[in-house]
Amino acid sequence: MAGAAPDPFAKIRAATDAHRAQHGCGAYPYDNGPLLAALAAAAGARRILELGTALGYTALSFASGAPDATVDTIERDAEHVRLARDNIAGAALDHRITVHEGDFASILPTLDPGYDVAFFDGHAPTPALHRTLRGLLRTGGTLITANLTHGGTADTVRKALFDGKSWRSAVVDEDGETAISVKL
Repeated sequence: MAGAAPDPFAKIRAATDAHRAQHGCGAYPYDNGPLLAALAAAAGARRILELGTALGYTALSFASGAPDATVDTIERDAEHVRLARDNIAGAALDHRITVHEGDFASILPTLDPGYDVAFFDGHAPTPALHRTLRGLLRTGGTLITANLTHGGTADTVRKALFDGKSWRSAVVDEDGETAISVKL
């Protein structure tokens, strides 16, 4: 794509696609790491929370965009955790990125609030999970929600993100898959 930002982690994104094809798992990397890096930079992020690590592509993208930030990322698949930790160490960012192994519901209550940026890309979003993310974000914090076109509970989350009461939101892609929201 002309004028597109270079993706320093394109090989990890490609490795994630190859891993998914080989193992038949649900490790789908978000398709625009440079956008996530730019959003982290624009937010002046110091603390970033990610739900859905896969092999570490987006955690690395966030860390590259916000060089003073720490990233907490959550992944329940033990093999993905191992591969993500290897990729993160290989990029020499393991001192800034912590991969938490477990499901979202068990890890999120152990984290301290005050995140500047949160990213949801773990599966179809649920209202309860988004309420928890809202509680972990600071006022004015940025929430990036992927998978909004997955139907079911994703439709309820989309409605809440665009009600104008709790969030100021915009869709960032033509198919409405991802929204960027600022906590009011």
